[in-house]
Amino acid sequence: MVYTVAVRELCEFTAKQGDLDLRFTPAPSALEGMAGHALVARRRGPAYQAELSLSGVYLGQLRVRGRADGFDAELGRLDEVKTHKGSLERQNPAQRLLHWAQALVYGWLLCQQQGRDQLELALVYLDVGTEQETVFTRHCSATELQAHFETQCARFLAWAQAQQAHRQARDAALQALVFPHPDFRTGQRPLAEAVYKAARSGRCLLAQAPTGIGKTVGTLFPLLKAAPGQQLDKLFFLSAKTSGRPLALAALRRLAGPPGWPLRVLELVARDKACEHPDRACHGESCPLAQGFYDRLPAARSAALGGNPHPDGSAPVDPAPLDQARLRAVALQHQVCPYYLGQELARWADVVVGDYHHYFDGGGLLHGLTQANDWRVALLVDEAHNLLERARSMYSVALRPEHLARARQSPTAQQAQPVRQALARVGRAWVAHDKAQSPHYQVHEQFPPKLLAALQQALSTLAEHQAEHPTDNDPALLDFQFEALQLGRLLEQFGPHSMVDVSPGPGAGPATAPVPGQSVLCLRNLVPAHFLRARFASAHSCTLFSATLQPMHYHADLLGLPDNTACIEVESPFQAAQLQVHTAHDLSTRFQHRAQSLDPLVDRMAAQYQARPGNYLAFFSSHDYLQQAAARLAQRHPELPCWSQSRGMSEAEQQGFLARFQDEGQGIGFAVLGGAFAEGIDLPGRRLIGAFVATLGLPQLNPVNEEIRRRLQAQFGAGYDYTYLYPGLQKVVQAAGRVIRGPGDEGVIHLLDDRFARPEVRRLLPAWWGLKD
Repeated sequence: MVYTVAVRELCEFTAKQGDLDLRFTPAPSALEGMAGHALVARRRGPAYQAELSLSGVYLGQLRVRGRADGFDAELGRLDEVKTHKGSLERQNPAQRLLHWAQALVYGWLLCQQQGRDQLELALVYLDVGTEQETVFTRHCSATELQAHFETQCARFLAWAQAQQAHRQARDAALQALVFPHPDFRTGQRPLAEAVYKAARSGRCLLAQAPTGIGKTVGTLFPLLKAAPGQQLDKLFFLSAKTSGRPLALAALRRLAGPPGWPLRVLELVARDKACEHPDRACHGESCPLAQGFYDRLPAARSAALGGNPHPDGSAPVDPAPLDQARLRAVALQHQVCPYYLGQELARWADVVVGDYHHYFDGGGLLHGLTQANDWRVALLVDEAHNLLERARSMYSVALRPEHLARARQSPTAQQAQPVRQALARVGRAWVAHDKAQSPHYQVHEQFPPKLLAALQQALSTLAEHQAEHPTDNDPALLDFQFEALQLGRLLEQFGPHSMVDVSPGPGAGPATAPVPGQSVLCLRNLVPAHFLRARFASAHSCTLFSATLQPMHYHADLLGLPDNTACIEVESPFQAAQLQVHTAHDLSTRFQHRAQSLDPLVDRMAAQYQARPGNYLAFFSSHDYLQQAAARLAQRHPELPCWSQSRGMSEAEQQGFLARFQDEGQGIGFAVLGGAFAEGIDLPGRRLIGAFVATLGLPQLNPVNEEIRRRLQAQFGAGYDYTYLYPGLQKVVQAAGRVIRGPGDEGVIHLLDDRFARPEVRRLLPAWWGLKD
């Protein structure tokens, strides 16, 4: 069997050496890079061929393929084009060696394809700012190029053979995979069947399935079974919150067969969670785990994936997932960075468990690797009701005056006059803009041109400075620079899916005039569909699942799901007799009625507690309302135990809050709807026997949300529902879903607002709920 590898993947595996060096150097955006390549091609003569597809085979076992940037047949010269910003004198020598390695491989593929005995190779570096080219050339014989090609292939082939043997063993094991439990739970089999069919047909699937049926196992099992037949290279399990990853890893451990089960599972975590030296910069001169990273990487990679390959090409297998703890242990054993070892191992894992941003973000690692290596991947998107807001944040950026102020006070700005002057110009343009516009919230058709020009000039100045002083990476300056760069990239794709708005700065109010230069400018994404559509198209199959996906057209519209997306609502395994749901027809928790609501609200809570003592959760729309209700309950019913969520709770404090919910415990925990305790927590049995929901969860009525409502009304004809009603009711159902977690649970929910009696609201509540009044 012939293993196929891209030129870039081959060289990144065999030719990288030296330190890990992540000192920030300004780089062209994707659009600037494409434009730069096109500019180089236009400058060449009529005999120039751009984007030349090449391939070759080594020893009949390894097929190497790729697309060379350009070839001039008259000159006999093959170009490898790289775009950059700033001086090349500061380029890492290891990066130049990697570029030459790619050019040399392309050179042999061309000589072999066209029967050439020599060739001129050129590294063409184009500065996208000045449009000036710097060209380095080498004359190579075909023999020299062949020797280089065979050396790289020989280094890679043992891993390629091991990978192929692993793939065969993996597929055989997955074909024989059996469900890890004696029977499917109610609803679990239809879910599994829908996931399997979606994978076989190469479609997206929206699956609403109630909490407690085992959605994680119910989606992983069928997709793993489908992988061999669909020739899937990778499966990405993506979660919105940290709590979702351990559940997926635990499910994969349950699915694992006997010792030697050949499935490579990798957990990706955020950089700040994996960094061993947060006080050090990511380069060899600062961090010991970055120094010589690529020299020690092969041994670390081998250890992480189960040891050195056997002579027959197979590799020893350790079925334990490479979770954060195990990956860290391997990394420290070999003195490499755990975070970047995980990034490297993503190329070799079969299942990657990580956050949404690893695939859906504009610079998402997993999507980038999928595109670069032409992988056939399938996605499982856990708790998919969170994807909309997370995606909006990925494709939004805000410029805040305090960030500019910190950048101007940074050591670099204080010492480097051009940087100081460039940031001062941004400040003056900001002040001029604020003086010229209304002091209230305002929406613009475009980003303020004069301020944008000042930002672009500042970015150019910063790029020049960093090219000359690569060690001057002040955190405050970099934070502002990254925001400005993100703004520029998003403005390149600005359209009806986003808007530019300006809000008065901190402290501004009806009686206080805003201070010029203190506004917050935001490029705010409203409809992530524009950005996510290509992400879904890159995957062979994608299943988005959650307990709250109604109405499904809402998610399909805003996320950009394909027109042929399948939808399924899985029947609940729970019965109406397990849950009593009461609606307070005579109680309003609207903002203007909150003071009057407190007495009847806490009296209802106390009456329920006295009728059936136990553990309850009470959800409120804000910390202020929560504190008012908790104080009133303590005043009117001091005998009733209660504890409250506070602002900015640490992980230890959150664990302490949840620790109060014991089987024999009693009391009411006060929490904010949509916060840390409203979803993703599991309190089965008597650990939680009821919930009070004192809000519809509607987003705050403010100028921003009202503008979003108007724009979504124009695009979809359902502005209020898409902005307020659907997001609010999803939070309510998620919070109420904490009560019934298993087939033996019983509980009660009190919906403490008269609006819960409205037909349009009740239609969005789970059908199996036993609505008593």
